[in-house]
Amino acid sequence: MTAVLFDMDGVLVDSEDYWVEFQREEILPATVPDEAVAVAETSGMNFREIYDYLDDEYGAAISRAAFVQRFTGAAEEIYTERAALLDGLHDLLAELDDRGVPTALVSSSPHDWIDMVTARFDLETAFDHVISADDIDAASKPAPDIFEYAAAEIGVPAADCVVVEDSENGIEAAARAGTVVIAYRIDAHGDIDRSPADEVVASPAALRECTLTVAERL
Repeated sequence: MTAVLFDMDGVLVDSEDYWVEFQREEILPATVPDEAVAVAETSGMNFREIYDYLDDEYGAAISRAAFVQRFTGAAEEIYTERAALLDGLHDLLAELDDRGVPTALVSSSPHDWIDMVTARFDLETAFDHVISADDIDAASKPAPDIFEYAAAEIGVPAADCVVVEDSENGIEAAARAGTVVIAYRIDAHGDIDRSPADEVVASPAALRECTLTVAERL
């Protein structure tokens, strides 16, 4: 059996555009004001682990509580007002379901953020599994843990899972887990390293076609 695992931010919804802007313009200057940290360095990580990473690597200038408060406020605005759904997603999920291919939403975001997206876009029952990094006590992307966990939850070997990811850390995590990786190219990430991916696509239509083709091939 083949399964398809979708990242949320930057794939299912175009929230990554807004998250990159938020991190570049607000959170990184506030947290590490004396350092030139690229957004790609932390893309794909759970936001709580971003704080740990920045604090360990550079020394944080604000408290964890202040950091979390800023992220939480931004999340509500992004997911309930600004982000748009991937064009054709409902049709893609329906076609995978018709083919008997299980699907999962696999995200570094907490469940309450995921719930905002699934409620707003009528996706509450669209996936067979919804998995957050908060479900496991393990390392964040680029570590492979979340995708290994997702494959085990679905009951499909990682080698038979197709992962759709957009961030450099997410692509690396999926590749390290041994999955087949489709990298979704978005403008927000610019010229990141997508070399670990098996396929690279740059539009919703190409993503749909590639996902169905690769899932059928496995």
